[in-house]
Order: sequence, then C-alpha cells, then structure tokens
Amino acid sequence: MKDHSLEYRRYVIGGVAALIVVVYIIRLFMLQLLSDDYKKNADSNAFLKKIEFPSRGVITDRNGEQMVYNQPVYDIMVIMNEMAGRLDTMEFCKAIGITKEYFIQRMSDIKDRSKNPGYSRYTQQIFMGQLSDKEFSVFQEKMFRFPGFYIQKRTIREYKYPYAAHVLGDVAEVSPSDIEEDDYYQPGDYIGKLGVERYYEKQLRGQKGIQILLRDAKGRIQGRYQDGKYDQKPEPGKNLTLSIDLELQALGEQLLEGKIGSIVAIEPSTGEVLCMASSPSYDPRVMVGRQRGKKHIELQKNAWKPLLNRSIMGQYPPGSTFKTTQALTFLSEGIISAQTAYSCHRGFVYKGLRVGCHGHGSPLPLVPAISTSCNGYFCWGLYHMIGNRQKYKSPQEAMNTWRDYMVSMGFGYKLGIDLPGEKRGLIPNAEYYDRNYKGSWNGLTIISISIGQGEVNATPLQIANLAATIANRGYYYVPHVVRKVQDEPLDTTFTRRHYSKAPRSAYEYVVAGMRSAVMGGTCRSANRSDYAVCGKTGTAQNRGHDHSVFMGFAPMDEPKIAVAVYVENGGWGADYGVPLGALIMEKFINGKLSPASEARAAAFQKRRIHYGLSDR
Repeated sequence: MKDHSLEYRRYVIGGVAALIVVVYIIRLFMLQLLSDDYKKNADSNAFLKKIEFPSRGVITDRNGEQMVYNQPVYDIMVIMNEMAGRLDTMEFCKAIGITKEYFIQRMSDIKDRSKNPGYSRYTQQIFMGQLSDKEFSVFQEKMFRFPGFYIQKRTIREYKYPYAAHVLGDVAEVSPSDIEEDDYYQPGDYIGKLGVERYYEKQLRGQKGIQILLRDAKGRIQGRYQDGKYDQKPEPGKNLTLSIDLELQALGEQLLEGKIGSIVAIEPSTGEVLCMASSPSYDPRVMVGRQRGKKHIELQKNAWKPLLNRSIMGQYPPGSTFKTTQALTFLSEGIISAQTAYSCHRGFVYKGLRVGCHGHGSPLPLVPAISTSCNGYFCWGLYHMIGNRQKYKSPQEAMNTWRDYMVSMGFGYKLGIDLPGEKRGLIPNAEYYDRNYKGSWNGLTIISISIGQGEVNATPLQIANLAATIANRGYYYVPHVVRKVQDEPLDTTFTRRHYSKAPRSAYEYVVAGMRSAVMGGTCRSANRSDYAVCGKTGTAQNRGHDHSVFMGFAPMDEPKIAVAVYVENGGWGADYGVPLGALIMEKFINGKLSPASEARAAAFQKRRIHYGLSDR
C-alpha cells in the first residue's frame, strides 16, 4: 500500500527549499540593484563631499551704514561610518573641552531621526557648531587623531549696533520643521528666525556650493576629484539696504527707554519706514553664538516682553488720532460739511448717555473740532450717520459703509509690511454688533468708536500709515523696511498706491485741522518756525493710567516724514506723544537736533514710567 504521508512530506520539503532559494534571489536582487547602501559605502570610502556655505547678505541702513555683517566660525563635523570603533573618546572630549556624558548624549541626538531626520552614517553630521578661531586652532592640531571628524568653515552674523533688534531679527540653527518645509536645509544649517533675517531669508542665504575630495584606502584626502570638475561654487546671499535711518532709529529707542511703547516714522512719498522703535527692546548682539538659545529663553521669560515688536504686534485703542478718519468719512458721505457745527457741553450728552470732553468753545465746526480734539463733535457725527434712514436702509448698512472707509484707510487688516508677525487690529462691522447685541443696537450703543475707543484697535504702524495717508491727501504705499534688494526690483506690493474712499478735498480739511492743532490746539509744543508741522494728539483710555498718543507729519505741503508715537500709561497725548514725535521729525528733516532739543531728548531718555514690573 502506498504511503501518501511520505509523498506529501517530500513536496513540503521541496517547497520550503524552493522558497528559501527564491528569498535569497530576491534579497540578492535588492542588495545589488535596488539598495544603495553598498554604493554609499563605496562612495564614502572614495569621496568626501564637502559643503561650502555661502556668505550671508550684508545689511545696511538707508545711508549705507553697515548694520549686519559676517564673521568666520568653524563647525566640527562627524561621519559616523568612519568614526565607529576607532575613536579615543576621552582624548577627544579633552581636546574640545566637553564631558563624556555630553559626547554620548550628542551622538545619541545625531542618530535620533526624530530630532535629525536627515541622518545618514555615510554623510557629514554637525557635532559642535560655531567654534571660535582660538578653539579651532587647538582642535585642528589634534584632529588627525580623531578619525571621522572634520572641520567645516562657515560664517555667523555680527550686529554692529545695539539698535533695531525687532527690525533686523536674528539667525539660529534650523528646526526639524524648517527642514521639512524646505529641502535646501540640512541639520546644523542656519536660518533667519525673526525680522528681515526671516522675511528675506531666501535672498540673504545664497546658494550652497560643494567640493568633491578624493580619498585613499586609509581615508586620507588626496585632493579634488578630477581637479574640481564637478565642484560647485557657493553663491553669496544678496545684500539688503534698509529704509531705516540708523541715527533716527537710535534716537527713537533712546527716547523710549524706561517706557513701554512704540515710535514709527514713514516717508509718505514712498512708504519707506524710517524708524521703527519698540520698547522694551534688546541688544541684537547678544543673539549670536552658542549662547543664543540661552539668551532667547531669558528674553522670553522677561516680564517686560522685549521680544514683542509692539510697532506691528501691539494692538491698542488709537484714541483721538482716529477722529481724523471720522472727519474724512462724515465729509465724504455728506453727513457733515466743513461748516457743520455741533455743541459740546463738556462732552456728548444725549438720552442719558454721556461721553466726557475737556473745556473749549462751543458749538464748533470741523477744523476747530479737530484742533481742540472735541469728543462731542465726532460722537454727534457718528450718531447721525448710523441713524440716517434717508441715506442708509438700516444701521447695519450704515455700519458696513463706515467699516469700508476704515479698511480703505489701512485699518482692520494687516498692511503687509515686510516683517513677520504683523497683527491686524480690529475694526468692527455690523455682523460683529449683531452677534454681540443680538441685533438690537444703534448709534448710541457704539458711540465710543467715533473717538478711537470701544472695540476699535490699531497697531502703531497703522496709525503712522494714517498720518502718511493724510500727508499724501488720500493714498499710501504699503510700509516696508527694505529699500533695496541687491540685483532685484522692489516687490510691486510696495510700489503701488492704495487710495482711500475719501476724496482729496476731504483730506484738505483734515490737514487744516491738524495744522491748527499745532498752531494753537493740543499739539502746540510741536510748533516750529522753520517748517510747518501738522499733528493730532490722542489720549487712549485704559484700565490704569491713560496711553499717550500722537501722529503727525511735516512739512505740511511737501511732507518728508509721518510719525506715530504710542506710550503706554503716558497720560495726555501732549505729555509724551507730542514732544517725542516733534524730536523725531526735527532730527530727520534737519539732520540733527538743536542744542535745546538735545537737552529735551536727554531729559525724556532719563524719564521713567512705573509699570509695576520687575526691573529689566
């Protein structure tokens, strides 16, 4: 009788044998044709591909004064495949002044693909960055004892002055997300983190080069492969010329010492930002080298928030500077004429509602109302606009018309400045009030927005841009801090005019009101005999002490500079806003301060406002 079990066993054994053969064939195929491990190993034995980093673009101010340049530093690189089993760890640690524990942790971090997604044991990985000339010299003498370790030269940023930290930004090592977003970067590369260093990163960084070096069987460098035929030279980054005037920037930062606030100055004819001072600030020179991370953490924890660029990130009530936008809107919509006069009984008083005002003549037409900063006038204007049923079908239609005027003047949305982190502020619309008041609201409900309070918020940059728009009689350019990129035209975003909904004729009345404010109104201390200044104060209400606000421009008929000053808890607009703004305008227009103005500037520099925060 035939034994079928033996026959089946023979087939099983044959099948297993055949499967093993097939697996070996597939594995051999993968190793020889699909996998590049052997090729990488062979290439790494024969060649050393050395990255050559380009020099980063230099940054100067509008007058050619160098603000940011490069200094050489050296990185220690490692190729794991060459180092394995051949390194005297203790001697290596002693040579570069680190502990064995640090060495072990660093090697672990390099191999950790979650921290170092580009890791390969065949390619150079950064072990320690930014060695000084002295550290490099010590290590270079002993480097031959440490197989797998190489020196790579590159540059780091140097910031020449202690000013403009928020504008310039800084440079630091790339994060995993930076590498994921742009395959240009490898672990250990540097990238702009803030300011123009970040916004113009692709222009500043340049293009990497590569040297292909030939090695012998013992790994010793024999020279360039085929005399450098396949090498690629690095392309240096493009230089930037800022619109910032360094001396004006220095003055702005000095005037804000001991205060929280911002000074922004714009050239109306171009939209170029001449000064962007935010206080408290920090010295950009501390944000370089291996201590950059530690310094950044210290600044993050500082109660004064020195990393916050209040010029574009601070969102404040604009106060009475906002009355100029109301005048333009009411005139344009036919709610008032320049001759329309409203009574002010130390404020707007109607149906049990009172919005206070200081003492002045009454009733007043438009130009004196701007000059004296009359709250009552602009409250009545808004009340009549929102309640006008002959012109608008509903409060909602009137409100959205009002909103459209504000947006056309640069409020409610980001202006688009060439700096990261800009905030939009807030301009409410009908939907906002419908949602918050369940559709039951009128002009009295929202009356405070007419004087730049209530729900309205703006950045100091937006207030400065309003001053520039008034100076231009109805249009502005998107503010920008870079005047020129080497070998590139300026982005058309910054060269197009943006017109507001108000006509030039309306702006002429507002200019007259701002001029009157300087001649004999709330901005008297800004008046000069050598050029005509136009200004508008603001005293923004706050839970604590009021904020001091000013915006203005000069000269009146050929404007060279528009400025906004915002000092938190500074009191009346005339206390800090007007005198600081006047000093900024004088410095730029005349190129220097008079001896009397120098003394005033020194006095304001020493003046401190007590905020109840710990010392910086």
